[in-house]
Amino acid sequence: MKLPVIKHLTTFIEQNDEDYVVEAIETLEALTEVSSLKDEELDVIGELISNMYGALEVQKMTKEGLAKKEALNTFMQRVMGAIDA
Repeated sequence: MKLPVIKHLTTFIEQNDEDYVVEAIETLEALTEVSSLKDEELDVIGELISNMYGALEVQKMTKEGLAKKEALNTFMQRVMGAIDA
């Protein structure tokens, strides 16, 4: 996951609607079913999906009252904690 990408997507959600990101995730998930995709291509799609889910989670935290910067930091700390575990 890349924090700058998540931050950018969070701004996109604020300016537009989270439904765009949800639909993009659904589209990318459907693409992963293409049997001719290479592992590298699947990795890129997976990274995009992860960043989009991250942005949705950050957006959820901001709706619950956290400042955007605090929500981003909280999310990334949670991700790093999961990796270290």
